[in-house]
Amino acid sequence: MIEIIQGLPDKVVAVRLSGVVKGEDYDNILAPAIEEKLKDYEKIRLLYQLGPDFEKFSREAMWEDAKLDMQNFTSFEKIAVVSNVEWMITAMELFKHVIPGQVKTYSNEELTEAKDWISK
Repeated sequence: MIEIIQGLPDKVVAVRLSGVVKGEDYDNILAPAIEEKLKDYEKIRLLYQLGPDFEKFSREAMWEDAKLDMQNFTSFEKIAVVSNVEWMITAMELFKHVIPGQVKTYSNEELTEAKDWISK
């Protein structure tokens, strides 16, 4: 499941992933939220939290995530990834050097810091 996190600046798309994330979650929630922001801003910011109750991505979700990343590769000026899932943090640390824009990783306990950073 993907839900929008409210209360951040208009230029920020902030989402929390929980349980089993499915392809339709990307199609119905994340992709439209990003597309809507890109109508108003050339570059946007993304806060992407794998919450404490995150279980896994379905195959379809992994495919939709890859497609969304390719379609919007240069659309983000900042990305904050918040997670206690070790493979996610490791992957972001490895790939942040090839991703345009700034990328920072945080643990779920550092969500407030991530929100502060993505907002500035």
